[in-house]
Amino acid sequence: MALLAPLLYVRTSMLDIAYETHGPLDGEPVILLHGFPYDPRAYDAIAPPLAERGYRVLVPYLRGYGPTRFIHDQVLRSGQQAALAKDLLDFMDALAIPRATLAGYDWGGRAACIVAALWPQRVRALVSGDGYNIQDIAQSTAPRQPETEHRLWYQYYFHTQRGVDGLTANRRELCELLWSLWSPTWSAGPSLYEQTAPSFDNPDFVEVVIHSYRHRFMYAPGDPALESIEQALAQQPAITVPSISLCGADDGVGPPSEEDEDAVHFSGVYQRRVLPGVGHNIPQEAPQATLDALLELLA
Repeated sequence: MALLAPLLYVRTSMLDIAYETHGPLDGEPVILLHGFPYDPRAYDAIAPPLAERGYRVLVPYLRGYGPTRFIHDQVLRSGQQAALAKDLLDFMDALAIPRATLAGYDWGGRAACIVAALWPQRVRALVSGDGYNIQDIAQSTAPRQPETEHRLWYQYYFHTQRGVDGLTANRRELCELLWSLWSPTWSAGPSLYEQTAPSFDNPDFVEVVIHSYRHRFMYAPGDPALESIEQALAQQPAITVPSISLCGADDGVGPPSEEDEDAVHFSGVYQRRVLPGVGHNIPQEAPQATLDALLELLA
C-alpha cells in the first residue's frame, strides 16, 4: 500500500509544485527526486525512516507528473535538463531552504547533479542514481554501440509523431513496459506499478516527456530563459560536494560499466556502489542501500 503523506503545494515562477513532506519543519532538509517514468512512490520506504531521525524530507512531483501544474499556458512544456534543475532550485527558494541533501535518479538525479555542480553552496551532499547525470548534448548524436542503441529505442520512438501518438494513447502501457525492461529482476515491480501510473495522467506529461528526449539530441530547441544554464552544462562541470553514486547492476537501460567512467566528474569525496539484483528504479528496488547512503553522508 502506498504511503499516505501530507500533500502540499508551493508556487514558483513557472509551476505549482506538489510535494509530499515528512518529519519536523525545523529538521535538516533532505529532498528526494524521482525519474521517468516514476513518481514519489519510489521513496515510500526511505522517507519515513529519515523523518523518524528528525530530518525534514520533501518529495516533489516533477513537472509533468501527478498534481504538479504549470501556472501559465504560454510556458514551454520543456523537459530539458536545465528546466529540471531550475525547478529544483526554485522549489528550494520558494520554501526558504538555503541548503539541502539531495537524492535522485534518472530525471531527478539529473536535476540533483546539476544543482550540486552549478550551485554547490546549496547542496550539503548528493546521492545520485547512476553517477554523473549531466547530459553532454554536444556529443549526443554520435553513434553508440549497437547494444546501447537498442536499449534507447524508446528515445528514438519519441522523436517521431508516431511516438507522440503512441505515448498519448498508451502512456500507461508504454511506461509499464519500460518498468519491466529496465528492472528485469525486480519481482515486486508489476504489483507496485498501479500506485505510480496515475501520475502519468498529468495533462502536460506527454509534452514534457517528448521535449525531454528531443532536446537532449538537439532535435528540439530549449527554453531561451534557460540557455545560460545549458551553456554552463555544456562545459560538463565537476561535482564538488560529497557524493555517493548508486548503480543497479541489472539496469536494463543503462547497465554500469566495469570501470567507473563518471569518477572524473566528481572532484570531492566520492564513492560508487554497484547494487546486485537492482535495476533502474534504484530507491524503490533498493531502499535500504539508498537510505544507508543518505545516512552515511548526513552523519
